[in-house]
Amino acid sequence: MPSSISNFERPIPALPWRAMVLTVLLLTAAATVAWELRCRAWGYGPVLNDTSDLWADRREAVQPDSIVIIGDSRGLFDIDLDQLEQGLGRRPIQLSLVGSSVYPVLADLAADESFHGTVICSVIPLMYFVPAGKPLANSQEAIDRYHKRTVAQRAGHHLGMFLEEHIAFLKQEDLTLEVLLGQLPIPNRAGALVGPVMPPYFQTIDRERRTRMVDACAHPGPLQDRVKYGWLPLFTPPPPPSYIPPAAFGAFVGQAIEARFHDSAAAVKRIRARGGKVIYVRYPVSGELKKHEDRLTPKAGPWTRLLHDTGAPGIYFEDYPELASFECPEWSHLSGPDSVEFTKRLVPHLKEALAQ
Repeated sequence: MPSSISNFERPIPALPWRAMVLTVLLLTAAATVAWELRCRAWGYGPVLNDTSDLWADRREAVQPDSIVIIGDSRGLFDIDLDQLEQGLGRRPIQLSLVGSSVYPVLADLAADESFHGTVICSVIPLMYFVPAGKPLANSQEAIDRYHKRTVAQRAGHHLGMFLEEHIAFLKQEDLTLEVLLGQLPIPNRAGALVGPVMPPYFQTIDRERRTRMVDACAHPGPLQDRVKYGWLPLFTPPPPPSYIPPAAFGAFVGQAIEARFHDSAAAVKRIRARGGKVIYVRYPVSGELKKHEDRLTPKAGPWTRLLHDTGAPGIYFEDYPELASFECPEWSHLSGPDSVEFTKRLVPHLKEALAQ
């Protein structure tokens, strides 16, 4: 039996296809330009996204004897690479990560048997000792990208960097549909607690991951206030889950923190056994956030024990008048100019620590 399918022909309607294609292209171009202008009016500009691929690029640049900066966002904002290079004689590699716990990165360097360089490690105790959740996942995602990324992912990353350096609306942390929908004012309700809103875009970053606070955040104004008053909810531990008895949850957290002390000591020991060095640094914090951190994690607590257990030297900004005099405009990070001056003043202390 002959198949009717083989004789099927789809009729193409006689429509002005060229005009329709041109219309779609013009509407798309107009919508793109309008969105770009709107985003620039909000204060966004063409700047790289701090992606796990960008971090992996810098991780690949680490040599056996490199100076490596690791940590949270303060290790990213508060250090000037040029000043460190002038002071220490080598250009450091920036591996700090916003909103992260530094421990997985420290462990990754410790596991790299070829590495015997210097690690400058930022410590925010609330982030360093977090037992689970997003801060650990952020670090692990970057590490996994470094170890596992494909050729296609590398190619997409380099194309993406070119576009991000020219187009303002390509902000994956702020301007995707998912993020914008997540900013809708939905109140807490039974069985569904809304998490704290992350601070908005307030920095620039380049291909070396040198990060600077934008002027609009460094000076009093709506952006600075929005960032400033977002820190306290983010730095407040969440309540215990209702389905776990408080005593059991407390025991779990305590065990996780004890494991972090033990694992940190082991990681530092591995690096030092190969001739490397680890220096812990507590960067400036100001205002209500400083009071909050001091109350939850006083210096005599996790910081002191971390130095004791690891045997690594530490630089706590409040111990030195020349480092303690800096004010963070939005309580948590230094402005661009202050990061340069702070690094100048930090270098002698780093040299002293390296000589130990």
